[in-house]
Amino acid sequence: MGSVLKRSEFSWEEYFSDKKKGGHRFSTEEFLTKEANEKLFHLNGGKTLLDFGCGAGELLIHYVPKYEKVIGSDFSRSMLFEAEKKILEQKYGNVDLILADDKTIWDELNLKFDRITATEVVQYFTPEQLEDFIHNASEYLNKDGKIVLFDIIDPKLYYLWKIGWFSHNFMSWNIFVRAYVGCVRRILAFLRNQPGDIIGNSHSPHLVGKIAHRNGFQMECVKSMYYEYRYHAILSKIA
Repeated sequence: MGSVLKRSEFSWEEYFSDKKKGGHRFSTEEFLTKEANEKLFHLNGGKTLLDFGCGAGELLIHYVPKYEKVIGSDFSRSMLFEAEKKILEQKYGNVDLILADDKTIWDELNLKFDRITATEVVQYFTPEQLEDFIHNASEYLNKDGKIVLFDIIDPKLYYLWKIGWFSHNFMSWNIFVRAYVGCVRRILAFLRNQPGDIIGNSHSPHLVGKIAHRNGFQMECVKSMYYEYRYHAILSKIA
């Protein structure tokens, strides 16, 4: 009796295990500074910050001078190594780095925060994981603290972006070409046991808002300034 060949389970942790750069549109210091300033505007103060999924620290190093204490965490050892190099280069002494994922990070913390943030992280969560993250994060917030989830993929806007809708030279006939290429890529991804889109999952603002409300938060939805198909979710405790 023949055995069925089992495909190994895809792991985002394994995928990012050797990465050294975050998924920013541009890697220039000028662009990263602008992106960080936009996010600092929405973080809107506070003295302590947890940057979950800080990656290689491209934004983290811009946050550190604005806070008394910062914790950066990621599940990629190679990414944290890059973040550590940036921190040592700037000689910052008010930041610690933790190797952890969305389940283990909470056992590594010994303080509460005014702000808990995550950038381009929600796309690697299922709705259930997102609910667990918000629930756990709420236990580590100071009074009047906020959870700010940056650059969540909006499913409607993302598919418009995929077909080039936001491009300055958009042409309608490109829709069919891009749709065909997209189908081919999804088939190849399936054969390679990868997600249909390596960028991860999309979650509508309505879904994120419902999850936030179930956990005692009200959500302000803000369109991302630098990524047409993404939005920010600013979560504040319901009074």
